[in-house]
Amino acid sequence: MYQSVQKSNPQKILVIDDHESVLYATANVLKQQYPEAKIVEAQTIKSALEKLENVNFDLIIVDLVMPETMGGTAQTNNGIQLLKILMRQYPNLNIVIQTATPRALVRLKAAISNHEGGFTVADKSLPMSEMLTKVDWSLKGLQNTPREIRSGLELKPEWLEVLQLACKEGLQDLPIAKKMNIGERTVRHYWTKIYDVLGVYPDEGKNLRIQSEIRAREEGLID
Repeated sequence: MYQSVQKSNPQKILVIDDHESVLYATANVLKQQYPEAKIVEAQTIKSALEKLENVNFDLIIVDLVMPETMGGTAQTNNGIQLLKILMRQYPNLNIVIQTATPRALVRLKAAISNHEGGFTVADKSLPMSEMLTKVDWSLKGLQNTPREIRSGLELKPEWLEVLQLACKEGLQDLPIAKKMNIGERTVRHYWTKIYDVLGVYPDEGKNLRIQSEIRAREEGLID
């Protein structure tokens, strides 16, 4: 069900990184992959927040280690605080974290768990193709978080109920929503959480729902 985002207007992507070379490289790769997209750049937390006030972005790519203002000291906590603001004010925003220190995201475990937009993490030490994959996943509303956030395989009761209704009763999202008395969009949101907890991500030729059912049975979550 997760198809690439298609919009009548060009996609708007904000890239936030204080290293000019990284900023340039990331923006350049994005322009090649998404030639119609509007790519906006920011090198500080302050600049990023100012741009967010004026534009409704489809996606934000942000480094964790950032300075608050130009000439300031780049700190992980600055990036953490920015993400707290983003997820509180823009609950449906698609986010890609491009960082060499993903472990710090454990501080945002609860906020990430509740976030309704795409949320993926791209390791800066890996090729740009890895980042583009995470951009694609995030735009599709998927989540891909560090192991520290997913450790100790545990599904919330409502996520497990979705799995049970889908895998044991064969229900699609709309009937599941009606049975659980929630919106169909909420059901789709729960699926993104289920995929991430089970470690199931897009793989060409494989169905996410079927792979989730296989993993859930392997872990004893469903019979």
